[in-house]
Amino acid sequence: MLKLYSYFRSSCAYRVRIALEHKGLVWDTIPIHLLKGQQRSEEYLKNNPSAMVPALLLENESVLTQSLAILEYLEEAHPEKALLPQNFQDRAIVRAMAQIISVDVQPLQNLRVTRYLKEEINASEAQVNLWLKNFITEGMSAFEVFLQRHAGIYCFGDQISMADVCLAPQILSTLRFGVDLAQWSKISEVSQRLERIPAFIQAHPKNQPDFSV
Repeated sequence: MLKLYSYFRSSCAYRVRIALEHKGLVWDTIPIHLLKGQQRSEEYLKNNPSAMVPALLLENESVLTQSLAILEYLEEAHPEKALLPQNFQDRAIVRAMAQIISVDVQPLQNLRVTRYLKEEINASEAQVNLWLKNFITEGMSAFEVFLQRHAGIYCFGDQISMADVCLAPQILSTLRFGVDLAQWSKISEVSQRLERIPAFIQAHPKNQPDFSV
């Protein structure tokens, strides 16, 4: 059985959970509590020297890290219910959309960045929130332009793709950090559809075994 080292609120782990659910794979969760520092334990660092989640333990005991690399692996190992279009140009566009969120936005809002701002640079809570809102708004505004060009029912046409898998977790973070989704009509429209899809529901943080307030 696949085993996913995960933290319920992690956007990166959430992406992988959605893909696993979407593809109908059987997997188990190994909770890694980021706020308690479990990602820096000697045991976990053997699996992921970057001290981040997720990490995916395969049946052959190999360990994969980095959420987009894991998504690409799942796409190749389990091509059913594809998360990438067939056309190579379309695939590049979907990958670019996924990276706007996973590369341009999400890393700037994660725990180790905000903790560094507070503890090492002595940024106030208000300053950190300003930082978060600036980069989230900038990235989501760019994503909205892509949706205006390429969205159908979902982020890219009428097929669930990696772009949707990356969007859903970012929606939660965007709301959690007090950014108003109403400024992006297409993002709001697509995200409301994603909320009703079983794979996205099952992967939601509140439905994880390690969920806590």
